[in-house]
Formats: sequence, structure tokens, C-alpha cells
Amino acid sequence: MKLLGIRFCCVEDDADPMLAFFNDGLGLKNTFEQHEGFKGGVFPNQSEDSWIEVWEASEQMPKGIMLQLFVDNVDEYAEHAKKQGLSINGPFEAHGEKMFYVVAPNGMSMSVQSKMS
Repeated sequence: MKLLGIRFCCVEDDADPMLAFFNDGLGLKNTFEQHEGFKGGVFPNQSEDSWIEVWEASEQMPKGIMLQLFVDNVDEYAEHAKKQGLSINGPFEAHGEKMFYVVAPNGMSMSVQSKMS
């Protein structure tokens, strides 16, 4: 089991202040091409597996913060977590990735995901 990257996802009612914070305030480059009716940003670092995401809340994407762990084999991580007594939801597949969801002890939403082979 190997952690390859860490992603931070923030969904807000109004994404503009967070987008400006990362774009202008911190000078990070938003690589997401805006689509009509879908506002957000992806701010990558040097690793192709780690980045910051900012999205505007919608019916499909509720307001909140999520930590995403990108791993080499999500099935191994899910099996390990289950053996530790954690409640795991999934698997789910999206954007060429397989993922499981879990809630941290403080209530923070988390996903553990890997590329589908």
C-alpha cells in the first residue's frame, strides 16, 4: 500500500473568493477550463497526483470540504480499513478512478481512490 498523492477539495456556495485566494492571493495557476454553469478550479502542484480543487456548490455537489487520498491500490486500502473497523462506502467509479468514501472521527469527509486499470 502506497500513498501517491493528496488532494484537497473545497465546495462553497460562492466559489469566487476561494478561486481568487488561490489564483491571485497565492499565485497558483487554475488549470480547469470553465464550462457554462459549472464554476471551479484545479490548482495542481509538481505531482500529477496531488492538487487543490475548488467548486461552486450545486445539487450534485453539496457544500463542504473533503480530503482525498490517492493511492496505488484502493482495494487494499479499503480492505485494511474494514479490518480496522472503519465504515467504508463504495466502491464508486468516476473519471477513470475507483474510490471508497469514509468519514474521519472529526466528521470530515474523505475519499481513498486510485486509477482504474
